[in-house]
Amino acid sequence: MKLSSFLTALILIAVATSTFSQQKENQKTENKIKILLKQMTLEEKIGMIHANSSFTSAGVPRLGIPELVMSDGPHGVRPEHGRDWVLDKGVDDAGTYLPTGINLASTWNPKLGYEYGVVLGEEARFRGKDMILGPGVNIIRSPLNGRNFEYLSEDPFLTSKMAVGYIQGAQKQGVSASVKHFAANNEEADRNTVDVKMSERALREIYLPAFKAAVQEGNIYSVMGSYNKFRGQFATHNEYLVNTILKGEWGFKGVLLSDWGAVHNVKEALYNGTDLEMGTDLRLMNNSVSQSDASGKALNKSIYDRFFMADSALNMVKQGKVSESIIDDKVARILRVMFAINMMDSTERSKGVYNSQQHQQVALKVAEEGIVLLKNQQNLLPLSKSIKSIAVIGENATRENSMGGGSSQVKAKYEITPLQGLKNLLGATTNITYARGYKIDKKQKADDDLIAEAVKAAKSADVAIIYCGWTHGYDYSKWGDNTFDAEGVDKPDMKMPFEQDKLIAAVLAANPKTIIVLIGGGPIDMSKWVNQTPAIIQGWYPGMEGGNALAKIIFGDVNPSGKLPMTFPKVLEDVPAHKLGEFHGTNGIVNYKDDIFVGYRYYETFNVKPQFAFGHGLSYTNFNYSDAKIKAKKESLQIKVKLKNTGKVDGAEVVQVYVKKPGIVKMPNEELKAFEKVFLKAGESKTLKLQISKEDLKYYDEGKKDWVLGDGNVNVMIGSSSDNIQIKKEIEL
Repeated sequence: MKLSSFLTALILIAVATSTFSQQKENQKTENKIKILLKQMTLEEKIGMIHANSSFTSAGVPRLGIPELVMSDGPHGVRPEHGRDWVLDKGVDDAGTYLPTGINLASTWNPKLGYEYGVVLGEEARFRGKDMILGPGVNIIRSPLNGRNFEYLSEDPFLTSKMAVGYIQGAQKQGVSASVKHFAANNEEADRNTVDVKMSERALREIYLPAFKAAVQEGNIYSVMGSYNKFRGQFATHNEYLVNTILKGEWGFKGVLLSDWGAVHNVKEALYNGTDLEMGTDLRLMNNSVSQSDASGKALNKSIYDRFFMADSALNMVKQGKVSESIIDDKVARILRVMFAINMMDSTERSKGVYNSQQHQQVALKVAEEGIVLLKNQQNLLPLSKSIKSIAVIGENATRENSMGGGSSQVKAKYEITPLQGLKNLLGATTNITYARGYKIDKKQKADDDLIAEAVKAAKSADVAIIYCGWTHGYDYSKWGDNTFDAEGVDKPDMKMPFEQDKLIAAVLAANPKTIIVLIGGGPIDMSKWVNQTPAIIQGWYPGMEGGNALAKIIFGDVNPSGKLPMTFPKVLEDVPAHKLGEFHGTNGIVNYKDDIFVGYRYYETFNVKPQFAFGHGLSYTNFNYSDAKIKAKKESLQIKVKLKNTGKVDGAEVVQVYVKKPGIVKMPNEELKAFEKVFLKAGESKTLKLQISKEDLKYYDEGKKDWVLGDGNVNVMIGSSSDNIQIKKEIEL
């Protein structure tokens, strides 16, 4: 036997042994679950399938089953609060504030996705949490969605790759991740009522792949249902989405929990796959809540017993209207998660780590790799540290963002603002003056006095840096319609809020060497100043170390390597969801007429030039692509390409592979199907090996209700962004 054949045989034996051992362990767990179910009363089972406080569901102490404890959020563990949602005082709940999801996706680095998940898992464990409510993988369909900052991308492939790493990193720490919001939750303002209508092909090719990857590749233990309706039925108890696809086709064995207040019907929730009801809008129930019990605990118990899946479900089983086996399946799923994260045996469970230096370094690294250099005319950046004076302008230079955004709020141990980051890097060697420039307030008007102050500072400085863009809203009652980048609201348009355009124009006139740093969760209309501005940086919400990361990029201590995970359009009217489809829809219904042409799929197919393309991001060095070889194997395309850093500084490039799939239906000109982030020293080269599964070259045939590989050749495109293709090849399958 040849050595290679012998090694292959050994590997196959090892895989088979591992699979057998896992199957045996799974069967042991299932037997334990059956024994527990037989010992539980119906009332105890019902207690486990609905909340018993704002973020817990009941256990069964007499059987050693603990409460299940959950927490937001997707980029840091949420502050502690009591049963009435008021934040607790005097508790140690200030931890690591990671950059938001869209910043993570901008790294295009799945390894960082894993490290990000590890931080969340370790901090959740330290705080006594069993489930972290993230990642958010809803597709970014419109730049107006208030929750885009929390999500990952407009592209399902990039979203899937980043989410799987996140999930595996978190769950490795003995914490269940909970991928959300399943499914088609792509707007916030009317999320509780809107009925989403889309083609089956759009559902399968665009809006479901990240959830499928979370289940089948990430082995996610929990999925959170969304608020919206889908084809007439609420998503959290949608028979087609949950029973047919999630638990049927994909074989999901874990827990589908509701978003808070997403259950609307007892019978549908019981029969259509809702396993755990976490929150009910009691106004939907025809019950008044008594305030007579002064003990507090009993009062809250009476509230939670009014949930759809509490006393109402209990009575339906007792009356013989619902089989107890339906309840057993839900409880079994919850117990399955508990066993998977070692809740039933705390001796095998990690204690967790909280706000460690290592966690802070992960936050810094994600910020550094995710910040995107959009424009750098005449190589204005990086700045030299010998610069004498800088005018720092804009309220976003001093604003902290960790407690913004709604459910994703994090109480940070500290937060380095952009202004502080510059001071940390430069010390006293550079004269830094600060001018506020604009006010973040409800009036939304420019302040001429603040603009005059900013102009004066810019005129007397060598360089001006304006930190501007969007803001997190803190208090809906205070901000009303002026809340941006937050749960429950959408932006009214893409225009710069607080009339920042007026400030930018005045400062550019005063000092042409002005750098724009955009803070926020997505694109903004730059049309009034983009051509006059020499340098633009997309800073996102970069977390607790964000100010340090921005400073390092501005001064070249870090070579930027972030790439846009979504297209930045020139104007809102160019966005396919608005041009072809509907946003927000009418009469409570939104039709996704943009179909599969979301984001760059539309721009590259219909020849619409964006402001900055999907995958775009500049560097302080240059890269050359060459020697591409592509072979069609039985199950995949094998791709080799040589990448060389031809510049004078070390840097990283994201090699992106797009395809145009063969088929008889209309196909996008480009679809991302492989990528790799490569770090190269100046002058260094490397041959990359990438692979595209033939499964990823299929399209969804609505007539056959199945995935189909079309006849004909596939066009393969390799480049640094969707609009910067360096190599094109046509391959026969």
